[in-house]
Amino acid sequence: MTESQYARSDQDSADVVILGAGPAGLVLGNLLLRNGIDCVVLERAGRDHVQNRARAGFLAAHTVRILERNGLDGGLRRRGREHGVCEFRTESGRFRLDYRLLGRGEPHTVYPQHELVADLLAQFVDAGGRIRFGTEAVAVTGADGPAPTVTVREGDGRPGRWRARYVAACDGRHGAGRRSLPPGAVHRHHRDHGVSWLGLLAEAPPSLDAVGYATHPRGFAGHMARSSEITRYYLQCEPGTRPEDWSEERVWDELDLRMRATEYGHLRRGGIVQRAVVDLESDVLEPLSHGSLFLVGDAAALISPSAAKGANLAVLEAEILARALTDALAHGDPEPLASYSDRCLVHIWRAQEFSHWMIRLLHDIPESGSASLFRERLRHARIASLRTSRTQQDWFAENYVGI
Repeated sequence: MTESQYARSDQDSADVVILGAGPAGLVLGNLLLRNGIDCVVLERAGRDHVQNRARAGFLAAHTVRILERNGLDGGLRRRGREHGVCEFRTESGRFRLDYRLLGRGEPHTVYPQHELVADLLAQFVDAGGRIRFGTEAVAVTGADGPAPTVTVREGDGRPGRWRARYVAACDGRHGAGRRSLPPGAVHRHHRDHGVSWLGLLAEAPPSLDAVGYATHPRGFAGHMARSSEITRYYLQCEPGTRPEDWSEERVWDELDLRMRATEYGHLRRGGIVQRAVVDLESDVLEPLSHGSLFLVGDAAALISPSAAKGANLAVLEAEILARALTDALAHGDPEPLASYSDRCLVHIWRAQEFSHWMIRLLHDIPESGSASLFRERLRHARIASLRTSRTQQDWFAENYVGI
């Protein structure tokens, strides 16, 4: 029995079992299916939930190229909108960066993640891909051998098992993939940045034609358009805050204050349809594999939303892994799988560095005594440099869009 035929003798089996139907899992599934690799996607939630989970919506230029060259860009071509301007509002005034004309001259494409997921899902199913909704992966066993098994819990509570040759954990930082790693198998790098955001989705038209970043003595505020009628906002809040602690009136009043509405115009208000508190953390595992178990997306590394890198890294890693699995299963070449972790970590750490820089640019992180004042002066210097230095602006643009 060849590797590509492995485990097909069992009904609940596949050469590659993919955990999670987010961007990473669905890009991976589509690319494997196109290359003739037997795979299945196991997803805990139902289809409606998967297609309507509101997430980030800024796709990097390289992400768009990945989707284009793999024929996964149908909806993106029709409904995606290029975006290339951000506006900073600070104690010293405001300034704008047309970053699509800086650095490598690349814009973002605004395309809500749930729409991308719906596109990827429809394409996977239409091509005959197997996906099991309402199937929760509980544990991965035997990853250090040639026949890993995924233990699952069906929607009705029944247990089950899936046999595989390889398992791709695209199920997030709390998923079965990470939980199944044996002690000492990987090293975890973790940093809590001491900053929390209240993330808000408002049924309100955008108030700026740019991504808005506002620094204020009361904390950071952010504005990111999602569509002509939906806007994402962020408000820095105290760690431990509960989303329900903030009324809608308080949310809008605080956004107006921090974004300096009296100087630059009041925000367009609307109903808050989603809210959650996000603690800004960085988390990276090394290596991104253990035996036949491979980590992708948030399962591999968690990055703060300050630089919009999470989904873009996930798509990049999925393409790298798809090629490596195809080489192993279809061509008997295991070398690309062996180098998967090193290739991805180069991009992950670069994204982490820029995210860390953005956090320090946008937030006054409290410290005691003179250290706090020193860091605040450094933050003002960073903003002044970004405002006035073309070299700094080019660096910002390259890293802001790039992965």
